[in-house]
Amino acid sequence: MDKQIRNSNMHFRVTEQEREMIERRMAQSGIKSLRAYMLKMAVDGRVIHVELESVREMVRLLSNATNNINQIARRANETGSIYAADLDELRGRYDELWGQAKEILRKLAAI
Repeated sequence: MDKQIRNSNMHFRVTEQEREMIERRMAQSGIKSLRAYMLKMAVDGRVIHVELESVREMVRLLSNATNNINQIARRANETGSIYAADLDELRGRYDELWGQAKEILRKLAAI
């Protein structure tokens, strides 16, 4: 749709309160251009802005858990045994990871 030539013009008037509401919602959506926001709303009917900070946190937790698994596997291969403290730490990281995933799913369900 972005590469199409747009040769049809649309124009409408709004009150100051409506314009402020539109600008507030546009800012919440993360879209900087009023034209792009209005076109998106007119064509799709809604704009969904996803905050990725919780996804970044989940990726960080996943990376930590993966590192712990690798360290435990290395120790198990070297010594032939696994320590209970290592498994407890791994379970804790796993629980954090699932907590973060549930929070992301809760936020997505609210959209």
